[in-house]
This record gives sequence, C-alpha cells and structure tokens, in this order.
Amino acid sequence: MGAVVLAGAIVTAALLNRTDQISDQLIERIQPARAAAFQLQSALRDQETAVRGYLITSDPRFLQPYQEGRLAEQQAFDAIRHLEQGRQDLLDDLHAVERAADSWRTSYAAPLIEAIRSGDAGVVADHTGGLGKPAFDRLRELFAVQNEHLTRARDDGLAELDRIRSWRNGVLVVMPAAFAVTVLLLAVLLRRTLVRPLAALAASCRRVARGSFGERIYPQGPKDIRAIANDVEDMRQRIVDEFETTRLAREELDAQAGELRRSNAELEQFAYVASHDLQEPLRKVASFCQLLEKRYSDKLDERGVEYIGFAVDGAKRMQVLINDLLAFSRVGRLNAAETDVDLDGALDLALANLGTSIAESGGVIERPERGLPTIKGDPTLLVLLWQNLIGNALKFRREAVVPRIAIACRLVTDEGNSAWHFTVSDNGIGIAPEFVDKVFVIFQRLHSRDAYSGTGIGLALCKKIVEHHGGAIWIDTSYREGTRFRFILPVSEGDTVNQVLEGSPS
Repeated sequence: MGAVVLAGAIVTAALLNRTDQISDQLIERIQPARAAAFQLQSALRDQETAVRGYLITSDPRFLQPYQEGRLAEQQAFDAIRHLEQGRQDLLDDLHAVERAADSWRTSYAAPLIEAIRSGDAGVVADHTGGLGKPAFDRLRELFAVQNEHLTRARDDGLAELDRIRSWRNGVLVVMPAAFAVTVLLLAVLLRRTLVRPLAALAASCRRVARGSFGERIYPQGPKDIRAIANDVEDMRQRIVDEFETTRLAREELDAQAGELRRSNAELEQFAYVASHDLQEPLRKVASFCQLLEKRYSDKLDERGVEYIGFAVDGAKRMQVLINDLLAFSRVGRLNAAETDVDLDGALDLALANLGTSIAESGGVIERPERGLPTIKGDPTLLVLLWQNLIGNALKFRREAVVPRIAIACRLVTDEGNSAWHFTVSDNGIGIAPEFVDKVFVIFQRLHSRDAYSGTGIGLALCKKIVEHHGGAIWIDTSYREGTRFRFILPVSEGDTVNQVLEGSPS
C-alpha cells in the first residue's frame, strides 16, 4: 500500500510539475514574446512609414516617429531576447529580423535621411526609385516566419499541456482503481497469512477449553502468530501437566479421604464404646464402692473408708473426662447443623445450665443493652461456647469477691470484610501472659485438681467451636482486672446487623 501511494504521489507530482512548467512557459514566455514580436514589427513599420513621409515632404517632424520606432525596436529586441532564452529556433528568427532591420537601415533609411538633410538630389532620386522596398519586403517575410514559429510554439505548448492534463486525469482515475486492487490483494493476503492462522489458533484454543487437553496446537502463519501459537501450546502443555498433577493429587486425596472415612468410622465406634462399654464398668465400680461403704462402714477403719472415697471420686472423674472427650470429638462431626442462631437465646440456655453455679457464687452477668445478633451456626455448639466461657469465669473467681462477667459485641468492617467481635470479661484471678496460648491446648491445666475442678478440655472445646464456625479466639493480655476472652465470627448473609452495639467494648 505504501508503494502504491508513493508511486501515485510521485507520478502526480511529476505531472503537476510539468503542467506548471508548460503553463509558465506559455504565460510568462511564449505569449509575452509574441506580444513583443508584434511591437517589434510595428516599430519597424513605423520607421519605414516615417522614412517615406520624410522622403516625400522633407519635413523633419517625420523623423520623430522614426526615432521613437528605433527606441521601441530596441526595447522589443531586448524583451524578446530575454523571453526566448532556451529556445534557439526562436532566437534564430529574432537574429534574422535584427540583421535584416540593420541591413534595411544601413542600405536605405540612414543614407536617404542623410541625403535629404544635405540636399543631395541624386541620392534622393535613386532612393525614390524604390531601392528600399525589396529590403523591407524581406523584413515582412521574416516577420511572417517569426510569427509562424511563435504561433507554432504556442500551439505546441497548448498541445503538450492538453497531453499532460490527459495523463494527469488518467492517473487520477487509475489511482483509486490501484488502491482498490491493492486493498483487495491486502485483504486476501491478510486472510491467508493472518486471519486463517488466528482462526485456526482460536478454534484449537476453544477445543482445548472444552476439554480436549491432549490436542496439540501447531504454529502456522507469520512469525508473530507462530510465536503466539508456541506460547499457547506451552500454556496448554503446562495446563496438561498441572491437570495430571492435580489428577494424581485428587486420586491421592480420594484415597486419604477414604482412609479418613475409615478412621472416622473407627472413631465413631470408639465413641460408642467409650460412651457405653467404658462408662458401664465405671458406674459399677462407683456403685459397688458406695455399697461397700454403706454396708461395711462399721467394719472398716478410717483409712478404708478414705480409700473407698478415693475410688468413687476417681470413677466419677473418669466419667466426666470421658463425657468431655466425647463432646470435644463430636464438634463439627456428629449432629452438625447450621441454622439461624439467636445468640441471646443461646446465652439464655447457657445461663440456665449454669444456674446453680451462678446462684452459689452470686455472679453478675452484664449483657449488651441492644442484644446479641442472630448468626449462622450450630445452636448446640454455640450454647456450649457461652457455657464454657462463663463457667470458667465463675470457677476461677477471687476469694471474697463477687464475680462480675461483662459480655460485649460489635460489628467491625475492614477493607470490605465484616466480622462480629465478641468479648467476655471477668474480674477473676486472670491468666499470666506466658500461659495465654497454653490454656487452649487440650488437657492443659494451670492449677491442681484440688484447687479447681475440671478436666482441662473446656477452653480447647471453645477454640474448636469458634474455629468450626470460621472464627478465632484469643486472650486479651492488655486487660489487667481479670481475664478477657476475645473471639470473632464471620458475618453471613441474613445476620441481624441492626442489633449490634455501635461502640467498641471497653
């Protein structure tokens, strides 16, 4: 396309330049030269007329047109000589006219004028006999030749101008056709070298996208298209490799899932055994120890009664431990249910379960004035969460201090993500900073069983419940007046945002 445009521009510029040259030659040289030639011929005729008039009348006034004619003749010669530069044929005509005019003037006009002035009758008589007529007739012939040549030069210029205009018009007609042909050829070329390879590449990509990962993409077309095809083929190969890796990993995961299901089934069996087969002997041990104490207490000394008490207490603690282990193992596995849970209702159930402990300790529970939200979760597990957190606060209270437990909630939004932030604060004995992580580990205790009862599973159960609901729990070490547990739960669609406290918990 660039070559066609460049060629058309060069040809058009050349034709326009030639048109300008011929137009300039006609307008600025040929036509002015013709006008000057007419002035030259008119000046010579004026001289001839003036000489004849002077010959007839001998009146010196007739010499004034002669002198003016000579001046006009010289100006015309100079103008024609300047205008006809580069045209030797026209200059030859001019030189011939100039020589003939000088010859006429030298042989006829000048001697005649001098003879009339001096009164030489013989010379005058000779010139009167028509000596000057042949010389001026020669000038007339040269005038005709000059005019003919000038006219021919003008006609040739006009013909050349018409011819170039025809060429120009032809080029202007051919150029759109050449553009159309070039566009057509370019369209065919682009279709063969670009559109078809791209269409083939796109079709291959679509087949691969529909699942034909084994189809190889063959590069074709120009270098850039082949490079893209190679890149797409590399990407396809990488996808195939990753897919194969994923397939193997999925097969391995399926095998592990099968093993996990088998293990869970075994755990279910273990839970059943623990809840029935293990607890039944413990109940018998506790019952028969109590019967021994009741029936033979009068025959046992103080040490024997104490041993029987130890056995009963151990059996009961073993039952509590087994029940707690069962509760811990069932979080997220058995009887899992997700529904809309009113945390106020869950808190009410937890407080009802802890009614005896609250009454014995005289504990005060401070709840949010605007209530707690309704969230998606397992209602049984969320009741256990509140029960264990509040139960811990009641258990680890200070001597002679009424336990006070404050519950707070707020909605926090950070970079478009929202979460419920809860706090449970008490005025109990607190937890040292170095133990804030240890307390969430199962069976980890900070105090002896004689000081505080329990199995060391409560906070581990709380952590597992919160994490099962997609949240996190930790201890606020900046709180110095007791212990403050913080935990967050994600906001789900349908949660009651309007029930949340606007301020942050203290």
